[in-house]
Amino acid sequence: MPDGILLADKPAGETSAGIVRILKRRHNLRKIGHLGTLDPMATGVLPLCIDGGTRIAQFLDAADKAYSGEILLGLGTDTLDITGQEKARGPVPDFDGQTLSQLAASLEGERMQTPPMYSAVKVDGQELYKLARAGIEVERKARPVRIDHISLEPTAAAERIRFSVDCSKGTYIRVLAEEIGAALGCPATLASLRRTRFGHFGEAESHTMAALEACPVGELPVLTPIEALRTIPSRKVSPELAYALAVGRKGSLRDFAGPADSARVALIAPNDALLAIADRDGEGWILRRMLYPKASDLYRP
Repeated sequence: MPDGILLADKPAGETSAGIVRILKRRHNLRKIGHLGTLDPMATGVLPLCIDGGTRIAQFLDAADKAYSGEILLGLGTDTLDITGQEKARGPVPDFDGQTLSQLAASLEGERMQTPPMYSAVKVDGQELYKLARAGIEVERKARPVRIDHISLEPTAAAERIRFSVDCSKGTYIRVLAEEIGAALGCPATLASLRRTRFGHFGEAESHTMAALEACPVGELPVLTPIEALRTIPSRKVSPELAYALAVGRKGSLRDFAGPADSARVALIAPNDALLAIADRDGEGWILRRMLYPKASDLYRP
């Protein structure tokens, strides 16, 4: 199995960790982990790091995301989604498309958002969802998030709103659904959620679990690390520089001529493998992460 990133289209009803367990067992994978947890009720793009693909996870997990789904008005739940226990009910006010457009515009931009109790955020070393299940609610600090674009549309059902949103990492759509209900004057909860994009990975590149489980062992459609990091400019380095980096010569990038318009570059080894990631440091470059450190596989001057 090649190292890299596998894009699964997670079905509803399965946890992100469950997807990992299924594929690890089915394809005898040594290492596999997921990025950007999706709740069991959610569907959509779930990137999976396969074997050596775990080395590039830190360069993918900060990615912006996009979602679509529906919000149910008139009902509030403890989990802020349809799977939770009812905590509030209220009449759904009248509104039209213009009201929703104005509300959507007011939500765009940078804002502070408080993580929900049913989340994996830790407070004093304890995961919030475990406290919530024990009936304990604690104070949480609001965090900065960013809504790049959001659209809200009425549906045939007066109590439902359809939405799509492009947002920063760390944005809780469940919280956003509750905020939308409050702005309209009623309780609200998330009725459905689909992640349509994770960074530059979209639905078109994702594979259903049925297709992935049907693949012959060892033949998953894995994106290579270079393919997965395609938005980062790349430069092929000389055998001498590749060897110097592999054996830890920190100053070897001193005279490296990287891309002038980028703060990051992927360094490609002479054998066309992804060697390392370097970041701009003033007028020069510094090594951020060595990804292919086997000096014996590189040219020895």
